[in-house]
Amino acid sequence: MPYKFSFEVESGIIGAVEHAAIAASNYVGSGDELSADKVAISAMHEVLSGMAFRGQIVVGEGDEFEAEMLYNGENIGANGGKEYDVALDALEGTALAAKAQHNALSVIAISPKGGLFKAPDVYMDKIAIGPNYPKNIVGFDKTPQENVLAIAEHKGVHPNQVGVCVLDRPRHANLISALREVGAKVFLISDGDVAGVLFTTDPETDIDLYMGVGGAPEGVLAAAALHCVGGQFMGKFLVRNQDDILKAKSSDLAEIDKIYHTEDLVRDDVVFAACGVTHGLLLNGIRHVGGAIVTKTLSLNSERKITRIVKSLRYPK
Repeated sequence: MPYKFSFEVESGIIGAVEHAAIAASNYVGSGDELSADKVAISAMHEVLSGMAFRGQIVVGEGDEFEAEMLYNGENIGANGGKEYDVALDALEGTALAAKAQHNALSVIAISPKGGLFKAPDVYMDKIAIGPNYPKNIVGFDKTPQENVLAIAEHKGVHPNQVGVCVLDRPRHANLISALREVGAKVFLISDGDVAGVLFTTDPETDIDLYMGVGGAPEGVLAAAALHCVGGQFMGKFLVRNQDDILKAKSSDLAEIDKIYHTEDLVRDDVVFAACGVTHGLLLNGIRHVGGAIVTKTLSLNSERKITRIVKSLRYPK
């Protein structure tokens, strides 16, 4: 039986995030978020447009009135090959890149048509944990303290050896206080909650758990990565006003009060790629060494159960 993802498709999305990351790197530390994002989107669009597949963007850079390229619903590819759903963020952590701060990434996930949840651009309360934990060891039915204690008990460690990543936002003040009260190590990040979830996939980051409210589209990308490595993701969509209700109606969100798990957001096999723009806990950013542009990309494939770190050297023509 042939694989769902050809080598050309898998290598193509690696090229797409590399191309976007390199373009964005020209604006690292510039303070110009708009230009950094714009060139990353253009670079990724260029690569995806030439790929031998038929893709539809289900999680993109906004609707077609907000984004010229890589917008939600856009059909992309060279019209050959299989049909895929595409979720992406050409520059995740735009402010991080513009301020030359850590953990800016370019990310993408693809799955056979119908495989990825079309998420509305609303907030989502999230809990994510890496691989090798029992099912439902953490959840929204537990307090933050109980989640930390459950992980500590499973690992056989004190709660002060449980790392939790949280976006540093005023809305998380109570969450952060609760986590610190139980003794957890709280890793605060200023932006980039896809990166925050990715940290849970690598023991060397010392981060076991991700918690807090962030963007729902980013939740689909994060779930795709966790699906590849056997992690767990759960999210509650936060529909707060009439504008959110309208967004929900044009998405796959049918049950607002439901807790959505990894398998709800990623319904088939998936390949995922993330390339570092700036240095971070998981990946190095773009570097210029000996006349070459050096990239580091995380490549995940749920079908083949493969995790790769791809280092590429590109020499100017």
